[in-house]
Amino acid sequence: MTKDDLISKVAEEAQVTKKEASRAISIIIDSITEALKKGEKVSFVGFGTFAVAERKARKGVNPQTKKEINIPERKVPIFRAGKKLRDFIK
Repeated sequence: MTKDDLISKVAEEAQVTKKEASRAISIIIDSITEALKKGEKVSFVGFGTFAVAERKARKGVNPQTKKEINIPERKVPIFRAGKKLRDFIK
C-alpha cells in the first residue's frame, strides 16, 4: 500500500475528500516525525511503537575496495509491532 492508496482508503471510509484525507495523513506523519526528532516515542496501543535507537560507531568494509572504513555513530528510526498487530499477521 502506498501513501496514495492510504489517502484513497481514508477518504472513502471517512467520507471526506481526498484533499482532506491527504492533509490529515500528512499531519499524522509530520507529528510522528517531529516527536522522533525530539527523541520521543510514539505509541499506538495494539499497533506498535515508533522510537529512535542509537547505533554505535563501528568498523566496516567497503565492498568495492575491500578497505576498512569507520562507520560513525548515528540515530535511526525503529518500529516495534504491537501484540495485536503481530497476532493479526500470523
